[in-house]
Amino acid sequence: MSVDTRSRMIDAAVAALQQRGVAGMSFTEILSTAGAARGAIYHHFPGGKKELVAEAALRNGADVRAVLAEVPGDSPVAVVENFLATVRPVVQASAAGGGCAVAALTVSPEDEQLREIAARAFDSWTTALAERLIAAGVPDPGSAESLAAMLIGLLEGVHVTCRAAGSINPFEQAARAAIELVRVRYSPS
Repeated sequence: MSVDTRSRMIDAAVAALQQRGVAGMSFTEILSTAGAARGAIYHHFPGGKKELVAEAALRNGADVRAVLAEVPGDSPVAVVENFLATVRPVVQASAAGGGCAVAALTVSPEDEQLREIAARAFDSWTTALAERLIAAGVPDPGSAESLAAMLIGLLEGVHVTCRAAGSINPFEQAARAAIELVRVRYSPS
């Protein structure tokens, strides 16, 4: 039962980070969303808010990496198209006021440990996507990693621009450009 409470608290923290970031996240909200008693905070997270935020980002980072490691496609273009289709619902949530739970950690640059957690998560996402691109036919690992980094950068950037615009249009524009670039570079002649 206590593992369940801890897990629910982490899930609630991920959602709070996506909506309000680290500074806007409150224990009252986490406890209410998780259906946990007040004493659960320091029982499960003796390090307080920082520990809860770190655990939420670690879980969210691992979950995203697992999804990216399974992006289907038998060509680089198909992998990019499927990546964009996979992240589209997440970006739609950004247009409605959401965001990236991992990126929320980078807004507190004074906390080096949280920034490093975010950096490792982004690196793992890039690696997972690069591995999919290599498996789909990108011949050079360096090119696959560069393309993957561009796609992760596109994802993180459109979280912000779609949230600001209140629409998914910035994502649609960036997605069309990314697909066109990959088609030009990796489609058979």
